[in-house]
Amino acid sequence: MDEKERTKTTEDTGEGDKPSSTPTIDEANKAAERMEQATKTQKEENDRLEALQAKQILSGRAEAGQIAEPPKKLTDTEYAEALEKGEVNPLKEDGFI
Repeated sequence: MDEKERTKTTEDTGEGDKPSSTPTIDEANKAAERMEQATKTQKEENDRLEALQAKQILSGRAEAGQIAEPPKKLTDTEYAEALEKGEVNPLKEDGFI
């Protein structure tokens, strides 16, 4: 094979084997778009929940507006039984502990 035949088979078009776009940059752009979409969706959900909570507070159905039930008063015999079982602490109830 002489020199002329080699140049004929490897003709240079000037384009080379370059890809039409950079795949790494394209993937990063797609990932950024997905993140922006997720952020937008999350913001919409947060706004919806905030409006719902505000509506519950104003209507009186929120947890913060509920009054806790007062503790049940024990009779003397019930208190003595609870003391024997260790369920009550008289020092804590009197504020010493």
